[in-house]
Amino acid sequence: MTSDSQFNAIRPYIGEEIPAAVERLSQAEEFLTLFSQMTRVDKSKIQEQLKGITSREQFQAQFFGPTIQRLIAGTTQGVTATGLEYIEKDKSYLFVSNHRDIILDSAILNVLLCERGCHYCEAAIGSNLLINKWVTDLVKLDACFIIERGLPVRDMITSANLRSHYLRDVIYENKDSVWIAQKEGRTKNGDDRTQHSLLKMFRMSGPKDFVENFKELRVVPVSISYEWEPCDDLKTDELYQKTVGEYVKTPAADMRSMQQGLSGFKGRVHFAITPPIDHELIEIDEQANNGDRIAELAAFMDARIQGNFKLWPNNYIAYDLLHSTNKFASKYNEEEKENFIRVMAEKLEKLEGNRSILNNIFLEIYANPVKNSIEHNYLSPICE
Repeated sequence: MTSDSQFNAIRPYIGEEIPAAVERLSQAEEFLTLFSQMTRVDKSKIQEQLKGITSREQFQAQFFGPTIQRLIAGTTQGVTATGLEYIEKDKSYLFVSNHRDIILDSAILNVLLCERGCHYCEAAIGSNLLINKWVTDLVKLDACFIIERGLPVRDMITSANLRSHYLRDVIYENKDSVWIAQKEGRTKNGDDRTQHSLLKMFRMSGPKDFVENFKELRVVPVSISYEWEPCDDLKTDELYQKTVGEYVKTPAADMRSMQQGLSGFKGRVHFAITPPIDHELIEIDEQANNGDRIAELAAFMDARIQGNFKLWPNNYIAYDLLHSTNKFASKYNEEEKENFIRVMAEKLEKLEGNRSILNNIFLEIYANPVKNSIEHNYLSPICE
């Protein structure tokens, strides 16, 4: 990983910063209490796991990796993956995925990659999520790099250019891969779309030639599917508040989302890793201008991510309930439908607002992946 000073404001911890941050983390009472509750590991045991860590690799091996494994075991009914065979152990990649959970999307991907001996991913995280010192220490020890949020317009291009050069530098040095969401922030309504400005940011560094530029990055679209979204009630409330008035996200709300995302029940989880985008770039390059090329590349990535989304019974149930139909009744049984309705009612009971609107918003979170599959004929063997 680069240590170039130009990246100091956004890069993960390196060198002597690591043991100092580990020591702070081991004394952070809020961190110890939260992670002890989530993992059912004594605070003293957590402190013991952190003891003596001086590198990112040690932090992953001794603490963060085992912690994520415990959370997977305790909050899911298993994680499955397809497409890992496309990832070569000696190469770095730019993984671009849909984004449903603040921490676990990249953390589970890293577990899958590490199990196969592949390069670890440095993950992008928004500066708005650096709520306090221990959160900052945790994510920067786990090799997260910072995406600056809330910048004045005049500073956005400079920041994007810095990020572009940083992620290309990481991949070019071939020591780490990079994970980044396909759009700013998590997808709240289940409708996964690639942000054109993200692809423009990628292109700001590297060769002028469109094909050569993106080939260097080895872009790998990844589709992440949670059977149960651990923050579906929080997302419903946020979308509702935006519907009926102005919504202002607070640091407390971000902390609650991170905590609930880690500790909430997720059911089955599936990661679909698709082949690196390579020869397809030649066809995309035939577009008339760079704007059209970016739009075509975004559409291609959407097809990869939406088309490989694992549709669970919950998705089909939500679609049928939302549209008052039995179109997908063969995809689930009555017990699964009753359970979905019961869980939805229990979660929405805690929220204030118009019940009909809240119900529809909640259902759309699960139904939109099915809607995209219908509209674009994405229903495939992976999705079945």
